[in-house]
Amino acid sequence: MADAKVIPFDEDTRTRRGAPRSRGRAAARGKAGGDAGNAVAALPVEERATRSAAADEADAVEGAVTASADTPGTGGADGASEGAQTAPEGAEGHPGGTPGGAPGGPGGPLAAALGSAADRLLGKPWERRVAHGLAFLRRRITGDYEVDDFGYDEELTDQVLMSLLRPLYESYFRVEVKGIENIPAEGGALVVANHSGTLPMDGLMMQVAVHDHHPAGRHLRLLAADLVFMLPLVNELARKAGHTLACAEDAQLLLERGEVVGVMPEGFKGLGKPFSERYKLQRFGRGGFVATALKTGVPIVPCSIVGAEEIYPMIGNAKTVARLLGFPYVPVTPTFPWLGPLGMVPLPTKWTIQFGEPIPTDGYAPEAAEDPMLVFNLTDQVRETIQHTLYKLLVQRRSVFF
Repeated sequence: MADAKVIPFDEDTRTRRGAPRSRGRAAARGKAGGDAGNAVAALPVEERATRSAAADEADAVEGAVTASADTPGTGGADGASEGAQTAPEGAEGHPGGTPGGAPGGPGGPLAAALGSAADRLLGKPWERRVAHGLAFLRRRITGDYEVDDFGYDEELTDQVLMSLLRPLYESYFRVEVKGIENIPAEGGALVVANHSGTLPMDGLMMQVAVHDHHPAGRHLRLLAADLVFMLPLVNELARKAGHTLACAEDAQLLLERGEVVGVMPEGFKGLGKPFSERYKLQRFGRGGFVATALKTGVPIVPCSIVGAEEIYPMIGNAKTVARLLGFPYVPVTPTFPWLGPLGMVPLPTKWTIQFGEPIPTDGYAPEAAEDPMLVFNLTDQVRETIQHTLYKLLVQRRSVFF
C-alpha cells in the first residue's frame, strides 16, 4: 500500500519536468498577457485600472506558487521525494498514521482511537508495560523464576500481590506512614506491631508500607499463625508473599540472613477482641520475639497501627459456629452476617502506621536470651511504647474516616 501511494521522483524526472514546464508556463503567461492587454486597452480608463490591479495580484499569487513548487523541500519535486522518505517513519511513529504516510487513509481514525484508549487505560508507556507483562507470563509458564526455601517469590510479590493490595492501601484506607526511616537500611530488624481488625488486614497494609515507602526498598517478612497455612489458596499466597510460620526457628533464620521480620505478638487475642476493647493491647505472650532478637542482635522497631480496629467492629462472637469450623472466633458485626457477603466489605477508615525508634539489642550477649527478667523487661518496654504511641495517635486523629 505504501509503495502504491508514494511515487518517488528521481533526478531524470526532475530534469524532464522542471525546465520545460517552467518554459511552458512562461509562454502561456506571455500569450495570455498579450491577449489580456489588447482586451484591457479597449476598456474605459477607470475599469482598465481596476482590471490591471487584479491581474497584477493574480500574477503575484501564481509566482509565489510557482516558486514554492520549484524550491527544494517545499512541495516541488525535491519536497515530494523528501515526503516519500519520511512518510513511513510518520506512519510508524504517530498514532493514527496510515501505511504510506497518509494520515487520512483507511485505518487512521481506528488506530488513533485504539491508541488513545490504551493510553487512558494503561498509561502513556503502555507498550513497555505490555512487554513487561508478556515477559512476566513467559517466565511463569517456563518456570524461569526463583523462590527461597520459605517459598517467597519476590517477583510475584512486587509485580502482582503488591499491585492488588496497593489500591486498598492508597485509595480505600488512605494509609499515612510515619517514621519509616527507623527501619534500618540494611541488616536484620524485628518490627513488632499491635494486631486488630477481625481479619489480618493490618499486617498486609504494614507490608505495603515498608515495600513502597522505605528509602532502601526493603521487604517485610511477616510471621503468621499456623491457621493461615492450613487454609487452601491462602497458604500458597502467604508463602509467595514471604510470610512464614510464627516460630522462633524461622524468625531467627530470617533475621540472621538480614531480613526485616514483622511480628504481632497479640495474635488472635488482639485480632478477635471485641470492639469495646479497641486500642487496648492484649498480653504479648512470653516474650519469644525478644529472645529471638537478643540471639541475633537485631534492633526491635515498635510499630503502632491506628484505623484497623474499626474496619469490622466486632460486637459479638458466634462461638458455637467457631468450634464447628475450627476457627478461634466467628465475628458478629453490624453488617455481618446480616448483609451476607456484602457484610464482609471493610469500612473505609483512615489509617496511620507509625514506626518508632529502634530498641537496640546488640549490646547484650547471645546468652542474655536465657535471662527471663531481661526478656520480660524488654517485652514490657516494647508493649508500653506501642500503647503510648497508640494513645498519642488517637488524640491527634480528627475522625475515624477522615
